[in-house]
Amino acid sequence: MHALVVFTSVHDPAEASRGLQEEVIPTMRNAPGFVGAYLVALDDTHGLAIEVFETEGLAKAAAPSEGASPRGVTLDAVQFGEVIAIGTG
Repeated sequence: MHALVVFTSVHDPAEASRGLQEEVIPTMRNAPGFVGAYLVALDDTHGLAIEVFETEGLAKAAAPSEGASPRGVTLDAVQFGEVIAIGTG
């Protein structure tokens, strides 16, 4: 499995929340090879998304396009990595 990790700056929390619910989450769930995701508010102005896919190729295919401008946020960085361990409670 591979992760798509997206770091964001949040400019409009209400608009960002609507964008997540109406656009981002449905798109993630429908992406080929999607396994699961965690969307994290790091503080009032920064967020992090960790999306897990079956393969590196599927993770890269699901990445936001360069210059993408989701509602209420700026994409600061997009990275990819192999999932090397899973901890559940």
